[in-house]
Amino acid sequence: MRLMSLTPELVALCHRQEADPGPDPSWTELNDKDFRTLALRLSDEADEGPLWVFAYGSLIWKPEFESVEQQLATAFGWHRSFCLDMVHWRGSAEQPGLMMALERGGRCNGVIYRLPEGEKPAQIERLLRREISDHESIDTVRWLPVRTPQGTLRALGFWVGVKGRGTSLNQPLDRVASVLARACGHIGSGAEYLYNTVSHLEAFGIRDRNLWRLQQLVADEVRAIHGCGLEPGPSLALQTLSRSQ
Repeated sequence: MRLMSLTPELVALCHRQEADPGPDPSWTELNDKDFRTLALRLSDEADEGPLWVFAYGSLIWKPEFESVEQQLATAFGWHRSFCLDMVHWRGSAEQPGLMMALERGGRCNGVIYRLPEGEKPAQIERLLRREISDHESIDTVRWLPVRTPQGTLRALGFWVGVKGRGTSLNQPLDRVASVLARACGHIGSGAEYLYNTVSHLEAFGIRDRNLWRLQQLVADEVRAIHGCGLEPGPSLALQTLSRSQ
């Protein structure tokens, strides 16, 4: 595996304690009935056979669900993008952050997970409760055709095709790097999120050119901010940081 410029030592410099600001009152929260209704609709739209989930970011390194099989897969027409504006989780009102979604164009190599046999609505509802919390995000949950060595199948994808309020699309990498090197919320920093994603993609043999360049830019930015001379070390991608998404 390649040696990352963004090391755990540099990531640690980005962490600080931030209070949980709670839900944003300007978004419409989903209630139990909403989750059940959406889960039933998605279950009705599902193919026959097992339930697959497409992971391209934090679901790769913190899935929080049981799976019985995993394999590499490609979603065509989409690419990873730090385009979700964050003023909590991994950002704050004082220093907003960014998190990843799938933006239109290109291709995205990721991992698909097959969930155990079971009642699909219940399985899907558990996934929904992990990934979304408001009505405004419902349209970002969709079934994606993904290509695998065994053929094409459909997998459930989250934060796909985001648009409108709360998004900043088509940002240049240097702008994204500036944000990730500074932003931190109550569950961790943007640099930590990037580190965990890139290191796990490397472990799977997935090479994302933009994210690789981005981790180099964030590493340079962190060194400049903190005035340190930390050099990339041998700890690379076999090390992972334990905090949540």
